[in-house]
Amino acid sequence: MSNPESSVHSPFTLYIRVRYGECDPQQVVFNARYGDYVDLAMSEFFRAIFGSWNLMLERGLDCQVVRMLTEWQHPARFDDVLALRVCTEKVGNTSFSICVTIVRAEDQQPIATAEVTYVMVTASAHDKTPVPDDLRALLLAGAPGKEVDQAAWKAP
Repeated sequence: MSNPESSVHSPFTLYIRVRYGECDPQQVVFNARYGDYVDLAMSEFFRAIFGSWNLMLERGLDCQVVRMLTEWQHPARFDDVLALRVCTEKVGNTSFSICVTIVRAEDQQPIATAEVTYVMVTASAHDKTPVPDDLRALLLAGAPGKEVDQAAWKAP
């Protein structure tokens, strides 16, 4: 997996707080929750670059995950604030890959990295379709420096 921190652009960042129900009895985030975290980060990233996802659907477009690879470095625990940094890795003809790096916000401890590949499809029949040029440009530009703070971590 490549490192989005080496990207030309600073990444889009989502801050979330680990909730009790996302943890196992040892107060460590259960591994399956990372898929939820990545999906949440992607939703916010897409909102930042595309506007409302409904605008995509109104254009007759949607996308589906076809591959997700997660590598863990350290555990996240109950009440940690996580920073999920999102960068576009590449955009092909009908697919695109995104990298999400998860760190503990307080000390930048690496937690996990996920690489996700999506395929652009028609919203009605879910048939593969090319990534339109305007969306390709938005994906490649990303949302440098934009942040969404759902953890109220940076609140004054």
